[in-house]
Amino acid sequence: MKWWQRLQPIAAELIILGLVLAAVLAANIGHAAGTVGTRGYGLKIFRVESGLYPFVHVYMRTFDQEMNPLVNLNVLNIGVMVEGRAYDPRKKQYMLQPIRSREEGTRTILVLDTNKELKGAPFEAMIRSAARFIDAKRPQDQVAMLTLDNSSEGFTVLSNYDREPGILGRRLADLQPNSDKTRLYDGVAAAMQMAGGAVGGNSSSEVEYIVSTSIVVLGSGRDDDSAISRSDLMTRISGLTLPVPIYALCFSGTEGRQQRNLQALVKNSFGKYYAIGGAHEMITRSIEDIQNVMQSDYVLTFRAYIPVDGGQHNVKVGVEYPTGSGVMYYDSASFEAIEPPTFPQVLEVQQKLDKAIPAVKTTELYLRNPYAPVADNPGGRP
Repeated sequence: MKWWQRLQPIAAELIILGLVLAAVLAANIGHAAGTVGTRGYGLKIFRVESGLYPFVHVYMRTFDQEMNPLVNLNVLNIGVMVEGRAYDPRKKQYMLQPIRSREEGTRTILVLDTNKELKGAPFEAMIRSAARFIDAKRPQDQVAMLTLDNSSEGFTVLSNYDREPGILGRRLADLQPNSDKTRLYDGVAAAMQMAGGAVGGNSSSEVEYIVSTSIVVLGSGRDDDSAISRSDLMTRISGLTLPVPIYALCFSGTEGRQQRNLQALVKNSFGKYYAIGGAHEMITRSIEDIQNVMQSDYVLTFRAYIPVDGGQHNVKVGVEYPTGSGVMYYDSASFEAIEPPTFPQVLEVQQKLDKAIPAVKTTELYLRNPYAPVADNPGGRP
């Protein structure tokens, strides 16, 4: 068994981490967006948690030029720097796992267009795609639904976050294309507000730990006199501290302004656009692709050696893809060096992490560049 496979994801760890964070910590968010480089890939850290310090979880999203996730990454593809010093990967002080193999949950808000112009085959295809999304989710993942309709606000919350496919499916089955207008931007803005303010679920009393939220828009892409303009909505998307990617399935038949509305929202949020039109056979493949993207985020767990001081400390994560290319793209975030409460459950999880990532002497922890300046040598040479 490989060293990074020693620790299997367990629900207890996530429950404890969620309790600690809810009671003690504010989340540390990575603000810098990774950039798609000349080799066609990038990364973005979207969450950092240190509720089990000295063990730190870094949640990150990778993508190529087509916004597809990088697959089969392992520790050999990853570089970790803490306060400017690079960990030696041979010391086995960090591990990498995809979200799909862990117990953390994700949330998705389906934004459904009920305009009359979709009546018939397009609307039926849209409902099928929403049902397919619900059926394909993992048991711990939650889905909410919001409809674009004739209400005074331009939208209605059809369902709050729920994990039960049966409940979501029954609410979806009652939907009809009766709307005269589609206030797309108002609906997406409402979905963004739901993404930022929702707590808990409504189908279970179990403690759950949600790490990311996405928006999936299904409809034509048209907008009829929303109270918020597209430029204002784009500004809101760009200003989010916790990114909320927007994925869009467009059921309009021809390329035009409506499609460009959705394309703009998708591009600005690091999401992905799917032109369905009348090609309904693409629905299943597109939904499966969205689910794959959501579950292909990675969790980097590393052991920190900064003494507990309550302060924020820099962590920089790089991805080299493919292995051996010699080019690494980085994103930066920070973590808090804090002492978690000594609950028995916390100590138990820390003990398991300690077995998976045993401590080493700090003098052996870092890679050494012979040309890098050192504090006790003004000349900068060892």
